[in-house]
Amino acid sequence: MSSDIDLEALASDVRHLKDRAEILDCIARHARGCDRHDDDLITSAYLADAVDEHGHATNRGDEYAAWINPAHAATSKVHTHNVTTHTCDIDGDVAHCDSYVIVVLLGSDGRTAQFISGRYLDRLERGEDGWRIALRRSTVEVMFIADASVLSSSFFTDQGYVRGTRDRDDPSYARPLTLDTPALRW
Repeated sequence: MSSDIDLEALASDVRHLKDRAEILDCIARHARGCDRHDDDLITSAYLADAVDEHGHATNRGDEYAAWINPAHAATSKVHTHNVTTHTCDIDGDVAHCDSYVIVVLLGSDGRTAQFISGRYLDRLERGEDGWRIALRRSTVEVMFIADASVLSSSFFTDQGYVRGTRDRDDPSYARPLTLDTPALRW
């Protein structure tokens, strides 16, 4: 009888860990979709009737990419969404998450960067297609402008670092990724 209880507890623990991993994958998929301007990837993170609130801008999940990608393109050359601290409370097919995010946007001038630190307050729901965002409310806790002119200096450009792109030509989409995979460089 104790082995049955142990198996039930193990199954419950595995389900919880799988749910947490799938939820964090969903949040990461959204961030990657934003950085690569991949409408399909962004949209896949939301339920069809989801709502995303960024300040006064409120968009349905299936309309969010059409709003955010042009906004990012108009104000920056490149950006990265970095999800850091993440907490998640799961209750059956509903989860509430608090994910800290650091967003850095290289300005259109290529010499300044905007640094934003905030959180994604999410309610996710599990459906037939897995975990998806049902409601996202974004906070902003800190924001400042920084000097990014080092990116145009020979000190940096001579290093030959790969540079990401805001489309599916980004090297992260290459399968298999090899040293021969074409990539832009700074």
